[in-house]
Amino acid sequence: MTAGQDLDLKTLAAWLEQNLPGFEGPLAAEKFNRGQSNPTFRLKSGSGDYVLRRKPPGALLKSAHAVDREFRVQRALAGSDVPVAKMHVLCEDDSIIGSAFYIMDLVRGRNFDDPRVPDVDLETRRGLYDEMNRVLAAIHGIDLEARGLSDFGPSGNYYRRQIDRWTKQYRASETGTISAMDDLIDWLDRNVPDDDGRRTLVHGDYRIDNMLFAENGPACVAVLDWELSTIGHPFADLAALVMQWQRPPGTEGRGLAGVDRKALGIPEDRAFIDAYCARMGLSGIPDFGFYLAFAFFRMGAILQGVKKRALDGNASNPELGLRLGASVPEYAAGGLEAAQSV
Repeated sequence: MTAGQDLDLKTLAAWLEQNLPGFEGPLAAEKFNRGQSNPTFRLKSGSGDYVLRRKPPGALLKSAHAVDREFRVQRALAGSDVPVAKMHVLCEDDSIIGSAFYIMDLVRGRNFDDPRVPDVDLETRRGLYDEMNRVLAAIHGIDLEARGLSDFGPSGNYYRRQIDRWTKQYRASETGTISAMDDLIDWLDRNVPDDDGRRTLVHGDYRIDNMLFAENGPACVAVLDWELSTIGHPFADLAALVMQWQRPPGTEGRGLAGVDRKALGIPEDRAFIDAYCARMGLSGIPDFGFYLAFAFFRMGAILQGVKKRALDGNASNPELGLRLGASVPEYAAGGLEAAQSV
């Protein structure tokens, strides 16, 4: 963590005293180094510890960094089978700290930024992956009407909408021509499947490093980073997770390429998909390669935006942002490879 020098703590403390029940100063802040989108801070105060998550400063792409949506969906999921932090208060007044933000509980747990999970035993690792599978199915099983989320996303063909959206976002943050990305966009545009009527809550960035697990055992205690959540098609979340595993191992690639999964107790892609289908009552997922190609494209577009923010000077971690942005051609190539399986 780094000191929260880019927060006006005096103004923030005064606002919290008026708007966060039970809050007491003095207030200190440390910025979490993880994450490339919405800067996140640990707040320490006389009344306890909290987490503040804000929009980044500077010019932003339209509809990006929607902390209000993050706050809404996590508040709606309280008490469900999807573990989330307790939401406290949302501030949409930019004059307080320079951008909108919300305050939530600090959830204590283990966070793994490497899907190989090197510091646990085989049985725990196997349990963590089964828990990831369970929570993903729980997200997709949320009763939207009962949770007040029926209007959390538009109706219609999710993939048509998402391809159009992320193509626009990619073009808006483009810093040079990537021919493989152009080819992937063209292929996706021509191969959008018909709408099959599936309409669920989707997380939008579901992976192990966006989860907190219990200090002892594999139970998930909170799913984090809901910025990209919406109502959409459940296979997008599943494919995004499988897509990430195709990347190189390590804390930046965060993949499982070349890893002996059996030796580590990590399920192969097919076994994980089959377990998910069993939980969702599905017999299988035809043409999974389309969803995988879409996942590669979408992440490439996201990372292109990270690169653009780094170049513009308003990324959460500019140095890391530039390194991640350099991998966009690899994501495009991965998407074209997945497309060949359809």
